[in-house]
Amino acid sequence: MSDFTIITDSACDLPQDLLDEIGVKCISMTFTFSDSDRVYMDNEIPLKEFYNSMRSGAVAKTAAINTERFREAFEPELKEGRDVLYLGFSSGLSTTYNCSKIAAEELLESYPQRKIITVDTLAASGGFGLLVYLTAKQRENGADIDAAARYARDRLQNICHWFTVDDLVYLKRGGRISPTAAFVGGLLGIKPVLHTDNEGHLVNVSKARGRRASITALADRYSETAIDPSKGTVFICQADCMDDAEFLAGLLKRRHRLRKVRIMNIGSVIGAHSGPGTLALFFEGKER
Repeated sequence: MSDFTIITDSACDLPQDLLDEIGVKCISMTFTFSDSDRVYMDNEIPLKEFYNSMRSGAVAKTAAINTERFREAFEPELKEGRDVLYLGFSSGLSTTYNCSKIAAEELLESYPQRKIITVDTLAASGGFGLLVYLTAKQRENGADIDAAARYARDRLQNICHWFTVDDLVYLKRGGRISPTAAFVGGLLGIKPVLHTDNEGHLVNVSKARGRRASITALADRYSETAIDPSKGTVFICQADCMDDAEFLAGLLKRRHRLRKVRIMNIGSVIGAHSGPGTLALFFEGKER
């Protein structure tokens, strides 16, 4: 394996066992509840408890990773003679990536013989995680740091992010939809179908009447845009709605005889913005 370390952050929503499997280090993002000053690491609270707290009215606020924490993560690798490839949370959704660039620039003044390459994935949750996973596989196959970074930049616009939410209140709180749209949508059972665009922003694409229709719409997007619907790696991420995730996985398997469908949790930091009941589908497509 090439002598460089891949580092990411917990907005990728990859579980620790998979991070260990692909040899990627992860910096945890943080959040607080609005009625407390206590800072929690991502997934420090059991996710069932976290989402039940949100259902009961708790408001979680997230924070970007600052430059000092990036320095603390990067510098030990440099001291050990390893270069660093950081794959970061979309700059369209957080200032985290910009902080990583500042930390990298500062550290390279002290370690001019080393490399720190930062890549803005323009991605979130399992889409971000899928790019991290695929890039780590490139390293496993012998890619050096420059080739791995080039691969990540070349592939990031082919990582498709499609998702739906169960309760519009969280999109309203984040300014994604108007209070009126949230109220009317709630009365009529309207479920939005959203994706992450080429600039890494969340975009409302269409609406479905009812939960099952919105889940079927995710499967339809896969059928329409996947590079090879019968192959490839597919991630489904869920925020305390495992039955819905399994229903979506079943749809994809029946339609395309897919074998590699991995269901994962949406962590606290992403879930703080999308809310319990969020269901997301990530895969390699012809375009985002």
